[in-house]
Amino acid sequence: MLHDSEILAKLMGRQKNYSLEQAFYNDPGVFDLDMREVFYREWLFAIPACELPKSGSFVTHQVGAYNVIIVRGVDGLVRAFHNACRHRGSVVCKAKKGNAPKLVCPYHQWTYELDGTLLWARDMGPDFNPSQHGLKTVHCRDLEGLIYICLADEAPDFEVFADLVRPYLAPHDLGNAKVAFESSIVENGNWKLVWENNRECYHCAGNHPSLCRSYPEDPAVTGVSEDGVPPKVQDHFDRIEAVGVAARFQLDQNRGQFRVARMPLLDGAVSFTMDGKAAISKNLGKIPFADAGTLLQFHYPSTWNHFLPDHSIVFCINPVSPTETEVTTKWLVHKDAEEGVDYDLKRLTEVWIATNDEDRIVVEDNQQGINSPVYTPGPYSPSQESGVIQFGDWYASQLTRRLTGRNLIAAE
Repeated sequence: MLHDSEILAKLMGRQKNYSLEQAFYNDPGVFDLDMREVFYREWLFAIPACELPKSGSFVTHQVGAYNVIIVRGVDGLVRAFHNACRHRGSVVCKAKKGNAPKLVCPYHQWTYELDGTLLWARDMGPDFNPSQHGLKTVHCRDLEGLIYICLADEAPDFEVFADLVRPYLAPHDLGNAKVAFESSIVENGNWKLVWENNRECYHCAGNHPSLCRSYPEDPAVTGVSEDGVPPKVQDHFDRIEAVGVAARFQLDQNRGQFRVARMPLLDGAVSFTMDGKAAISKNLGKIPFADAGTLLQFHYPSTWNHFLPDHSIVFCINPVSPTETEVTTKWLVHKDAEEGVDYDLKRLTEVWIATNDEDRIVVEDNQQGINSPVYTPGPYSPSQESGVIQFGDWYASQLTRRLTGRNLIAAE
């Protein structure tokens, strides 16, 4: 198990445009550092806000050692709290999701308002001050129908991200969505392998026959280079932005933590279906063109997403152990869309159910190979794997900044 100083030394000696050393994918010390300095300090996507349709609706969300209650208050605002009673620490909400007029600890019935304030605690004596024993808060933001949380005492800035992506997300009207289907799988691979696999389509032709019916393998679509946008992609941006819908590629210029781009699908394809046709007849949002493609949005370390003219798909990545990662996928449709009338559930979900399972196999094979004593870092393709290179640079810079207070990309 590596210590922080040993991890820093490996980061300082990292070879540019190469995969990481073995320890970054399976060492418990690295995993502990990843959780402490990445997942416990950054903004994380948690759930779509439509899962909290009314006052008292709540969802519990696990991130490493932390369990969080996300709840909609009587004022309509979404808040988040640590799921630990201020009496003796029992979990307050045991269910994964539900609705409750108050939050009541099942142990001794301490009762909290939906804004986290303590309302009632029996027999605590005359000197007890309820105002000092409300639920501990978690930073929480609702961004155009997507709920982000941050576990840190002091959260990093959220506004740069929010301001950039808001005009891209707004036309999708996620506030009027509902979850049509939800799938969670555990991939037996490190969370960084899950991300690295997501950040390229070099592997798509050999592994994703269903996805390749609609999604282009062009590295200009999946990658992160703002230079040399192909004319076809630029024409796509221009056509959509001409009617007032944000489309062009934008990458976080500060740390490279997030990216948005409304990319075209294959010619003739308008959605992620086996025939490329729309998956649902009642669109979610107000995108003016059926062939507007997919709004690709990622935000490290917890989410990538696809927002289409007819429906949206959100992904949440949660590390479980050094070699296990939970990936949760939710398909969002218009709240008034009826299954069997406006959409067929199998048709809506089959492409990404298959793709997720295929990615699971790819990641697990990757992890097994990396675990071998003969593994050494290998070179990335500069044309096909620019997104993987960018993710690795973000990750290394993130940890180095935390450990030393300065940025580091890679050794030349």
